[in-house]
Amino acid sequence: MSTRRELNRQLKRWPGWALLAFVLVGFLAIGATRDSGPRTPDERIEAIAKRLACPVCQGESVYESRNPASNQIREAIRQGVDEGQLTDEQIIQQISVAYEGEELLVPTGSGVEALAWALPATAFVLGAAGLTLAFRRWQRASRQLGAATTEDYELVARALAGEPVEESRDGPAHRS
Repeated sequence: MSTRRELNRQLKRWPGWALLAFVLVGFLAIGATRDSGPRTPDERIEAIAKRLACPVCQGESVYESRNPASNQIREAIRQGVDEGQLTDEQIIQQISVAYEGEELLVPTGSGVEALAWALPATAFVLGAAGLTLAFRRWQRASRQLGAATTEDYELVARALAGEPVEESRDGPAHRS
């Protein structure tokens, strides 16, 4: 029974949580970058069109928009896919250059644009870790103070009643 408790205590320590976070991030990275294999040309066109913003419409992708500019971009995508010599990224790059880079809905995974994805996630993880450490420190400090005594409760009751309380070397005390 005591070995089970010891195992539970060890699992609750931070190295276990760090390992769990590392494994989770690894699985997410593999899942996000894993290719589902060959796709049909129509699926490729649809996927590329969903990644590009309509140059005229506000907040719509090329896939959703029925604007003539979006129709032209979809046709350029279709030509790139039908030729079969360009990857999806190369087709997106050509369209981005033609429209001066204003059409990307999703930042690329490299360079400064990668920071748009990495910084918020990093800030969240660091904030959660900071809060966890602060809560543990506060919990440890409260344990060191010990349980409240009857004198403590009386002091709080007097303070709430509006009676004057004076400070002594050992802490607050009632003024006579």
